[in-house]
Amino acid sequence: KRIEAVSMKLINTAGGMEYKASIQDYGWTNWAADGAVCGTIGEGKRLEAIAIRLTGEALVQYDVYYRVYAESFGWMDWAMNGAEAGTEGYSYRVEAVEVLLVPKGGEAPGKTTVSYVITSMGT
Repeated sequence: KRIEAVSMKLINTAGGMEYKASIQDYGWTNWAADGAVCGTIGEGKRLEAIAIRLTGEALVQYDVYYRVYAESFGWMDWAMNGAEAGTEGYSYRVEAVEVLLVPKGGEAPGKTTVSYVITSMGT
């Protein structure tokens, strides 16, 4: 099943969180923040990629790592601090998103090599 929209908010942590998504037929959205909905509701449009970053005190204390479960790829590697995670040009849906906060400069929760894959259609 596809994810059509996301809403995220830090709890019990000072600072904030911003996120944007690449949506079917629309491309990348603007950054949303602290619980605002990012994506579409009732349009049946799939989320294809996501980026997440921290703000304020959270940015000083943590790195944010996230990864997506993408159609035909499965769990992709971890992206961090505003980098894209997912696919572009494949028309594949994101089916799950995992997000972790790690102390600033701490070790990544896993591989970070292939978090975002782009294809050039027709080439």
